[in-house]
Amino acid sequence: MTKLSSAAREQKIQMGLKKRYRAETRFRVYGASAIVFGLMCVFLLFADIIGKGHKAFQSTYINLEVTYDQSVLNVNDPTDAEQMSLGDFHGAVKLGLRNRFTEVSGRKNKRELYSIVSNGAGYTLRDRLRDNPALLNNKVKFWLIADDDIDTYYKTLGEKNGPFKGRMTKNKEVWLQELIKSGDIEKRFNLNFFTKGDSREPELAGIRGAAMGSFYTLLITILLAFPLGVAAAVYLEEFALRNRWTDLIEVNINNLAAVPSIIFGLLGLAVFINFFHVPRSVPLVGGLVLTLMTLPTIIISSRAAIKSVPPSIREAAIGVGASPMQVVLHHVLPLAMPGMLTGSIIGMARALGETAPLLMIGMVAFIVDVPAGFTDPSTALPVQIFLWADSPERAFVEKTSAAIMVLLAFLIVMNTFAVVLRKRLERRWM
Repeated sequence: MTKLSSAAREQKIQMGLKKRYRAETRFRVYGASAIVFGLMCVFLLFADIIGKGHKAFQSTYINLEVTYDQSVLNVNDPTDAEQMSLGDFHGAVKLGLRNRFTEVSGRKNKRELYSIVSNGAGYTLRDRLRDNPALLNNKVKFWLIADDDIDTYYKTLGEKNGPFKGRMTKNKEVWLQELIKSGDIEKRFNLNFFTKGDSREPELAGIRGAAMGSFYTLLITILLAFPLGVAAAVYLEEFALRNRWTDLIEVNINNLAAVPSIIFGLLGLAVFINFFHVPRSVPLVGGLVLTLMTLPTIIISSRAAIKSVPPSIREAAIGVGASPMQVVLHHVLPLAMPGMLTGSIIGMARALGETAPLLMIGMVAFIVDVPAGFTDPSTALPVQIFLWADSPERAFVEKTSAAIMVLLAFLIVMNTFAVVLRKRLERRWM
């Protein structure tokens, strides 16, 4: 009877072990499946963004012979700024198009012909004449940027589903084929995307204005948030008495870290703009708002870094006669700084990708000029993406995806730098 009981007990134990092993195997499979699913989603997201945005890094140019005819331009002195600003350089471009396609007649057809090059082509001619006044009354061949419809059609010629026609007409297709046969059309690296500000014309729009706005905004944010956050963390962790007031402060800091970012935008609108009358849509107010948003993150990460310093470091410093301030400044802060910097970089990366608080303080305005300072009107890179995503033109789809690629590249670099910094500077305590 006893042997049977022992055998039954052993059989029950074995069954229980097999059941547990199966449960552990299922758990591993679920975990691995979740990781694979997440990686697939990320891969599909990146593939979609790159597939749509990589063409924005190229633009289509048309080779056109243009005559700097004094009578057409109404300019006889290229060094005169007033004449240059009033000169009819678009008329010179139109004349060059008529000379290139002499068979085109009729007002409607000519209007279609003029639209194959960008509206910014005239400004290109003006800038070239300003740089070289000797071009007046001479014929010169220029590579002029094509209109966004021509650009999109030409980039999609080799696609399986055929080119995207959009607002392309039969006449434009014929003219484009003539340009292809003569070799007067080609794709080049889109330098304007990185050197120009925003524009209503997709082929002329760039991210430089938004990128500089983000730079100035983040510069103010880091200059204000890092010292304030570190000082608050040092005080709360090293000097503040443990009572209900410090407990209340800690609870509020943790709560602020979870507050939606748009609330900080409303706070900035009410305090900085309406009360202190800081100008709207400038990096200064954007930096102040993002400072409020990133402070809780920096304080929490800095406190965690300070807590990671062993008490023996403090005790040894006090034992050799160091004051509490010397203990913090000479021993605790240097050892906690890698963790503080890591948390600050991650906080800055979050601030770089924020859109909602900047919308509330007016940084959603259409800004063409590149900001040159903290008080110049500007927008930010995430807001620029938001604006382009709302535009109906097909070419802005490419611009939006390309801007997302640039923003993701900055975020990846910042987070990678934070990880590398932590690995290189961190110390392991035995």
